[in-house]
Amino acid sequence: MDDNEHISIQIITHAGNARSKCFEAIKSSKSGDLNQSSELMAEAQLSFTEAHKIHAQLIQREAAGESVIMTLLLSHAEDQLMNAEMSRDMANEIIDLHKLISEIK
Repeated sequence: MDDNEHISIQIITHAGNARSKCFEAIKSSKSGDLNQSSELMAEAQLSFTEAHKIHAQLIQREAAGESVIMTLLLSHAEDQLMNAEMSRDMANEIIDLHKLISEIK
């Protein structure tokens, strides 16, 4: 496995972990456990941070003049990262709605 493949796999892994934590957080908020939901979103953010650090390495390499070959695997990694970001944004909105519902009850 070359360095670009390794980087792509790392992005996919961290993005997938982040997305999973977001959905766990939604389930926790739905069941009323807002503290657990908050903790899960914090864990998701740590995974996002790692994925973005790794992605930034690729951008920095290309900016420095090193050729970064766009492969299907790298494209998939970037797609997974963007999908996870959308999941985070939606999770935050859904969790806010669950908080509001719990306050109304």
